[in-house]
Amino acid sequence: MTTDEKLALLRKKMKEEGIDWFLILSSDYHSSEYVGDYFKVSEFFSACTSDNVELLIGRNEAKLWTDGRYFISAAKELAGSGIELMRSGEKGVPSLNAFLRANVKKGEVLAFDGRCINEEKAGVYEELLMELGASLLTDIDPAEGIWRERPPLPCHPVFLIPDELAGASFDEKLAGVREAMAEKKADWFMLSKLDDIAWLLNARGSDVFCNPVMLAYALIGKEEFHLFIQEDEVTDAFGSFCAERKICLHAYGEVFSALKSFSFGGPVMLEKSATSDAVYQILIKRAEIVEAVNPTELMKAVKNPVEIENIIKTYLLDSAALTHFIYWFKTNVGKMKISELSAAANLDARRAALPGYIGLSFPTISAYGANAAMAHYAASENDQAEVRPRGFLLVDSGGQYLGGTTDVTRTMAAGPLTAEEKRDFTLVTVSNLNLLNARFLYGATGKLLDAYARAPLWEYGINYNHGTGHGIGYILNVHEGPQNIRWKFNPGQKEVPFEAGMLISDEPGVYIEGKYGIRIETILLTVPDVENEFGRFLKFQPLTWAPIDLEAIDTAYMQPRDIERLNAYHEEVYEKLAPYFEGDELAWLREATRPISRNE
Repeated sequence: MTTDEKLALLRKKMKEEGIDWFLILSSDYHSSEYVGDYFKVSEFFSACTSDNVELLIGRNEAKLWTDGRYFISAAKELAGSGIELMRSGEKGVPSLNAFLRANVKKGEVLAFDGRCINEEKAGVYEELLMELGASLLTDIDPAEGIWRERPPLPCHPVFLIPDELAGASFDEKLAGVREAMAEKKADWFMLSKLDDIAWLLNARGSDVFCNPVMLAYALIGKEEFHLFIQEDEVTDAFGSFCAERKICLHAYGEVFSALKSFSFGGPVMLEKSATSDAVYQILIKRAEIVEAVNPTELMKAVKNPVEIENIIKTYLLDSAALTHFIYWFKTNVGKMKISELSAAANLDARRAALPGYIGLSFPTISAYGANAAMAHYAASENDQAEVRPRGFLLVDSGGQYLGGTTDVTRTMAAGPLTAEEKRDFTLVTVSNLNLLNARFLYGATGKLLDAYARAPLWEYGINYNHGTGHGIGYILNVHEGPQNIRWKFNPGQKEVPFEAGMLISDEPGVYIEGKYGIRIETILLTVPDVENEFGRFLKFQPLTWAPIDLEAIDTAYMQPRDIERLNAYHEEVYEKLAPYFEGDELAWLREATRPISRNE
């Protein structure tokens, strides 16, 4: 079916149900960023593959909101569909809420699937429609009866992470959760977030591509633990694990009926932004609700000593694999045919050979030339570029290992560069090093730290339309909160102080549509610095050790301190990676990390 045909069927359904507007989000039942194929309803109706979508279908119009990472790719995907791209945050573009306020009329009906929207957002729409004299319909699946070849719910066996690899047992983690419940005077805790559940259980799954999580809900009491999970995911080992710890297993599909009949007898703690409207509406009728941030989120974000030790080792091996790939690319580009996909396959194979490899942490982004201007570009067999010996190749990649989750971006010169390309690459390098070398007082959040990265670009009137940093999981999701680095926090986004033990990405960039894209991403570990009469300071320790392409540097855009920082980083890269190289590769590594001066 074409997009027009799909929208026509949906509009027919809307007319039959008395619906004027249908809102479809790119989410699942658990407010996940990345979702399984079963939940890709927004993509089914729009063909837009963005991970952050608000698709609004009216009787006579359709609009899709997404963020700056996807403006270019979404415009390409929506071309000719009749769906208007709404570039969130751009001048003159109303937000979804503002559009609804201006266009929904008294007596009209807005519908959404309450299982696929969190209560925080749903509550905003409910209040807005009440003001407008309109109403909500929240128990209808837009794809039902239309998406006839819809994939089944993802279902894969669960596997356990040994306590010695996790650094803390399930019992220890559960005790911390129950302490948080007691502080909030809650008898129960409703946990819907998939990576939090996996972390708490020291278990992993494969229900979301590249994210080792399983579809599940957890209802935790002072003495009880109820887990809703698909029966076919429960292996003998996991079943025994649950039985030994008195975890009561229920079928995943029974969660709504079970909650409707459950006798709570006391307050239920939950986080609105991580709980679906469908779950919330059941609980609010049956118990007192205590609103609180999931305690599992911060506990998970602050890595324990065992996790940190394993992460450092894993990132070193991953960096070595990436740097071997960079050597291969730099010595073969222009001499052999290299496409975006063949470059990605070469790197993916190197990661797959590393010890403890589970899979990729996200599909490798290999983008040449103008394609790299799309921050989350995806090449395909039928739509990819051949790398020519000029311009840039940007590669954003990472792996899942029994020891950590990695994420790294390096942009490499494939050949001669323009003065503009060198300027922008140098500014991105300075931005990356600025944040890497930040020293800051405890209590600082990502809004303050973002200025370290953007300042060198802002001085030249340049910006990038994505956040500067996100947290990273431990054998879990490559994007993890609550910590993040961005200059602007929108409603619903968390702004939390940095803690020692938190991981964060450092990934400024420059994207020139139709020309090129540059991004340099280094993963950082937050560590203690000094404590004195002025307070307690923190700083960052790099985990990523991979060369920054000196062929793309123009020192005219660097201050002496910038050069010192680049040289210092490269000296550590050489010291750490040299044991993994020999012969011509080792000689190349020495040259790729050589000290530079202002005269170069």
